[in-house]
Amino acid sequence: MERAEQKKTIEALLFLSEEPVRADRLALVLSTTPEEAEKLARELKADFSASQRGLQVIEVAGGFQMGTRPELAPYLEIAFSEDLSSNLSTAALEALAIIAYKQPVTRIEIESIRGVRSEHVLENLLKRKLIKISGRKEGPGRPLLYSTTADFLKYFGLKDLGDLPPLEEDKETGGSAGAEGGKREKPATPESPEDLESQETEQTDQTDQQA
Repeated sequence: MERAEQKKTIEALLFLSEEPVRADRLALVLSTTPEEAEKLARELKADFSASQRGLQVIEVAGGFQMGTRPELAPYLEIAFSEDLSSNLSTAALEALAIIAYKQPVTRIEIESIRGVRSEHVLENLLKRKLIKISGRKEGPGRPLLYSTTADFLKYFGLKDLGDLPPLEEDKETGGSAGAEGGKREKPATPESPEDLESQETEQTDQTDQQA
C-alpha cells in the first residue's frame, strides 16, 4: 500500500470511529509498525492543519481522533441546537480540576479545598464517566479515591495528563495555587473514618461541653 493510500485509510478509520484509535490498531490495519503508523497519523494531522479544513486530527487519550475545529463550535451549536444544560457546572469544573491535579484524592480532601459538600457533584461526574473510583486510601475508614478517566482527556482534548496547564506558583508561600481560578487552597484536613456530618456533630458536642 502506497503512503498516500495509507493516509487515506487512516482518515477513513478516524472518521468512522467514535473513540480515539491507537497507533497499534492503525498498524494492524496497515500491516506496518506502530511507530510508522503514528508517523503517518501525524502527517495526516499536519495535512488537515495546512489545508484549513473544518475537520482536524487530534491526539487525545493515547490515540488519534477526528474532530471539528474549536473555532467552529458556536456555529455547530446553532446548527444542531446543542443543549447547553449538558455543559459542566462551575461546581463540577471546580471538583474536576481538584481531582485532575491531586489524583488520586478522597472526597474529604476535595471538600476541604472546596469548602462545601461534594457528594452530588462527584455522583454526576461518575455518571458522565469523567472520573472513576480508583481504589481506597490506606488508613482509618479506608475512604474511596477518585481519579480522572480517558473520557476526561477526550472531553478537554488532552493527549495525556501532562497536557494539563501548570498551576500558578503562590508567590507568598512558594506553593501552588488552587486548582480553580488561581485561588489558594485551604490546608488539607487529616483523613478520618467519619464523614463531614459526624465531624459537625463532634464539633457541636465539644461546644456544649465548653458551655
